[in-house]
Amino acid sequence: MPFTIEGDYWRDGAVVVRGAFTADQVELARGAIDANLGALSPLAKRASSADDGAFVEDFCNWSRIPAIERFIRESGAARIAHELTGSSTIRLYHDHVLVKEPGTRQRTPWHQDQPYYNVDGRMNVSMWIPVDPVPRSSTLEFVAGSHLGPWYMPRTFLDGQAKWFPDGTLEELPDIDADPERVRVLGWALEPGDMVCFHMLTLHTAGGVDGPDRRRVISLRFLGDDMVHTPREWATSPPFPGLVDELPAGAPMDHPLFPVLWSEKDEPV
Repeated sequence: MPFTIEGDYWRDGAVVVRGAFTADQVELARGAIDANLGALSPLAKRASSADDGAFVEDFCNWSRIPAIERFIRESGAARIAHELTGSSTIRLYHDHVLVKEPGTRQRTPWHQDQPYYNVDGRMNVSMWIPVDPVPRSSTLEFVAGSHLGPWYMPRTFLDGQAKWFPDGTLEELPDIDADPERVRVLGWALEPGDMVCFHMLTLHTAGGVDGPDRRRVISLRFLGDDMVHTPREWATSPPFPGLVDELPAGAPMDHPLFPVLWSEKDEPV
C-alpha cells in the first residue's frame, strides 16, 4: 500500500506517516487492542487517577495474543521502520497498548521513552498507531530535535517518583509548557490508517480525551542494527526478567523475545 512520510525523521525525531495501513489492517489492529483489553496481562496498569476516566496500558503481549502478532508481522510496519532508520535489520522490541476512555482528562507528561528501557543505541523507532480518529488536542506532541539532546530523568506519570535512575544522576526535564516558544512542537491530527513514528529519545506528551469517543492505540517499538542490551539495577518499563542471565551487557538483542521482522538480506531484489 502506498504511504506518505511527512517530515524528516533524523532531523526532528518524529514524523507522521499517512496511509500506512489498509482498512483491513486497521481492523486487525482494532481487534488486537480489544483482545488485549479483554485479557490484560500482569504488566497492565491504570495510568490515570481513580477520579479521572480511565487510561489503561499493557505491554509485551504479542506472544500470547495471536491478533497482535498477526498485525505486527503482516502490516508492513517493520518495513516502514527500515525506511525511517536505514537499518539493515529490524527487530521487534515490544508492543504497547494504550487506551484512553472518553472523559479522561489526564495529560501524559512530557518524557522520553529510552531511559525507561534496557537498551541503548541510535537506530530505533516507536510507532503510535491509532484505530480511532485522533484530534489535534488528543494526539502525541513532540519537541523537534530533542532526540539529539540529553537523557532526562524518567519519573512515574502520576506522582513523579524516580523509580529508575537514582535522583540526581540525569538532568531534570525543563518546564516545556512554561516556555513553549523556545522549542518547536510537532503534532498531527490522525485518521485510522495514519501513524506517528518517533525516536525513543524524542520528548513527547499527549492530551486527554475530551469528546465522547475512545482513543485506542497500539504502539510498536523496533530496534535496528546498533541497539544493544543495557541491563539496569532496577526493573525497567517494561521489565524483561531473567534476560540479564541470557544476554550480556552490550550484546545485540539477538534473543527469541525480540524476533527479526525485516532483513535486508531476505528482501527480494
